[in-house]
Amino acid sequence: MLRKSPFKHHRFPRDVILCAVRWYLRYPLSYQDVVDLLAERGIDIDRSTVFRWVQKFGPEITKRTEKQLCHASVDWHADETYIRVGRKGRYLWRAVDANGQMVDFRLTARRDAKAAKAFLNKAIERVRLHRPVTIVTDQAQAYRRVIREINYRYDPHFDSIRHIDRKWRNNLIESDHAALKRLLGYRQSFRSLRTAKATLSGIETIRTIKRGHIHHKQAGVQGEILFISQLFEAA
Repeated sequence: MLRKSPFKHHRFPRDVILCAVRWYLRYPLSYQDVVDLLAERGIDIDRSTVFRWVQKFGPEITKRTEKQLCHASVDWHADETYIRVGRKGRYLWRAVDANGQMVDFRLTARRDAKAAKAFLNKAIERVRLHRPVTIVTDQAQAYRRVIREINYRYDPHFDSIRHIDRKWRNNLIESDHAALKRLLGYRQSFRSLRTAKATLSGIETIRTIKRGHIHHKQAGVQGEILFISQLFEAA
């Protein structure tokens, strides 16, 4: 049974919508930049339309890419970084594996043990059958406590997850934070948590596709375009 087309009732064709969404999520562009690039190609839309497309199709691309992801390795790097949402500071928790593949992310208002626990539990639940063997973090005490609790839950007599809290060992994810923030550019301030989560979900997925951490993708930008198009072929 074919799933309902997400493009139904949209005035513009599928290829135009996916092109605009991919541009915004892949490059450090504003909504107006995307509007101008489309205008050069004779397509007249406004910024609010691009915004609505990103909010709808960014998470949709993430959902449809889920089954195509390569398995993350069992060695993780976890850390949090700071972004602005609705004029307030929020914490973006992220985990990548030893190959730089995104494992999961979570946006929270606080940076404490409760937030760390919710994030790591969510990440472990997402990968399901291949829990991490090691998690590298900075020296924040919240991680030590949470990882100890997770280990106790799985096996009270054995530390199934080894915690490495050496800051210099976490350069991998810290450099990935920097790359993400360069991509966000001046878009680092979002309107709300909902829009931030939808946009970040799309950005992280497009970065995963670009890096080739998915199955059945051809090399280069054309491979990215073809892969995203094929995600919606059933529609």
